[in-house]
Amino acid sequence: MDSEAATAAETSKVRLSVKFGGRSIPVEIAADATVKDLKLLLQTLTDVLPRGQKLICKGKVLSEDSSLASADISDRSKIMLIASQGLHQGGGPIKKELPTARAAGGFATEKRKTNEETVTKSRLERWKLSGVLALSDCGLTTIPKDAWTCGSSARVLDVSHNSLHEVPAEIGGLSKMKKLLLDSNLLSDTSIAWDELASLKHLIFLSLNQNNLTSIPSALGALTTLKHLDITNNKLVCIPTELGLLTSLEVLKLKNNRLKTIPMSIGDCVSLVDALCLSNNGLTTLPKTLFRLCIELSTLDLHGTEITIDLLRQFEGWEKFDERRRLKHQKQLDFRVDGSGDFDEGADKNW
Repeated sequence: MDSEAATAAETSKVRLSVKFGGRSIPVEIAADATVKDLKLLLQTLTDVLPRGQKLICKGKVLSEDSSLASADISDRSKIMLIASQGLHQGGGPIKKELPTARAAGGFATEKRKTNEETVTKSRLERWKLSGVLALSDCGLTTIPKDAWTCGSSARVLDVSHNSLHEVPAEIGGLSKMKKLLLDSNLLSDTSIAWDELASLKHLIFLSLNQNNLTSIPSALGALTTLKHLDITNNKLVCIPTELGLLTSLEVLKLKNNRLKTIPMSIGDCVSLVDALCLSNNGLTTLPKTLFRLCIELSTLDLHGTEITIDLLRQFEGWEKFDERRRLKHQKQLDFRVDGSGDFDEGADKNW
């Protein structure tokens, strides 16, 4: 009987080959599934949103409402996936390698030696005097140890566009820092000393754009002075509810990730004024209280998600939000010499 059950379970599934981006993706799915079920499965494998997928089998475009059986799809069937431009979650449907170290020529080697081995006294004095540690695009693999000697003198640390694998616990020693830029490095979830970073009580600007992050810890909720948070172009699949504790936050950018939901607590970020950017994620809805609680929000970017403009119009507080965004758009047009420009709805129209 067990053998019969195993055989039945085996025959209840079909194995498909989906051609996409120059490669064949093996897929196993229940024989009684629908084309929509297949699209949802392919979203996890390709990052292309279901509504951005066109599936073709035997020269025919598959209807989303059809079952696999009615679409004449059986075991070993071959299917072609064509992705619509822009309708994806994360950085794009075709994965790209994150930036590695800069060119390995003599010039890059010299810069690494200069920044990692020999920090001159004049530069260290300049850092302490100005409070600005400008180390962007220097070919770094680690943050220079001399940077930590600046202590409470440091106001800005810019180590973007390097090849850093770690932000060590020493970051907590820059106790008066206001602006931290960690863009375009090789940072992962466990390579950042989050508790020490979260102890920076004067931090107002934090950018982690284009790294290897899949999540952010609840400790980030301790940065209650933060006004600008940018974690775009990562691989985030979730964000903590503690993000709602950032009541001073004015700009939140989470574009080009893999988020499917946003916690209700995001409505507690009542200072959101300038922008909430969530484009190119797998989102299907937003907290219903967003417009009612964030009464100064004027820019919302949801392009490339499953959320349409018609869905947003059903949210409480939409009318007042709509007034604010139209007023902001008009002011921007008034400053343009030619007066040209189309009104950006903030989300895609019905599909």
